[in-house]
Amino acid sequence: MVFWVFGYGSLVWNPGFQYDDKIIGFVKDCRRVFDLACIDHRGTPDRPARTCTLEFVEGAVCWGAAYCVRGGPERERLAIEYLERRECEYDKKSLVDFYKEGETSQPALTGVIVFTSTPDKISNKYYLGPAPLEEMARQIATAYGPCGNNRDYLFLLEKALFNIGHEDDMVIELANEVRKVLGIVGKGIPKEKKLAGPSHIALKSNMPALQLRLLPEAVALDS
Repeated sequence: MVFWVFGYGSLVWNPGFQYDDKIIGFVKDCRRVFDLACIDHRGTPDRPARTCTLEFVEGAVCWGAAYCVRGGPERERLAIEYLERRECEYDKKSLVDFYKEGETSQPALTGVIVFTSTPDKISNKYYLGPAPLEEMARQIATAYGPCGNNRDYLFLLEKALFNIGHEDDMVIELANEVRKVLGIVGKGIPKEKKLAGPSHIALKSNMPALQLRLLPEAVALDS
C-alpha cells in the first residue's frame, strides 16, 4: 500500500517523517498565501505567526513536493499521525491531482493528500485572512514560538523553492519586505533549521476529509 502527501510550506524543506520517494511538481488552480495563524510552532497565542495555506485561483499553479510513504499500515499510520499533529491548524485534509514538470495534461499522481484551511474566520479560528504586505512583514519579522522564528519559516521556504527551481514571486516579495523590517536587506538567508523530533502537539481528531476546489474525489491509498 502507498500514500502520497503534497507539501507546499515547511514540508518542502523539512518533511519531518520517514518517506520512500519525493517528486517535485505542482497542483493546479491553487496559489500559496500566508493567511493562516500558527500559535504552537512558529508563533504563540499572543503573537501568532503567519504560515502558508492554499487559495483557489483558477489557472494558478502551486509548486512543491509530493512525498510517498509505503511499507504497510503501521508505517502509514505513524506518518499520518505525525502530519496531523504538525498540521493541526489546518482544518481540511483534501485529495488533489499532482503534476510533474512538462506533463501538464495528465496528472502524475491522483489522490494526493494535502492539508489546507477553510478561508473563514468564523468557522476556522486559525484563519487570519489577507493583509497589506507591510503588515504581514511586521508580523512575520517579530513572531516566534517553540520551533523558531516566523521569519526563518519564510526565508527557508524561499530558499527551498529556489533550490527546486520554482521560485514564488509572492514569497520573494514578502521575504524582501521582512528583510527591510529587520534591516538585513542584501544579507544571506539563514541556514536551515530542523524540527527536533516528533511534534509535541496533541493529535487532532476528527479532521474532515474535504475536497479542495471540488476536485474529483480519489482514493488516497493505492496498491
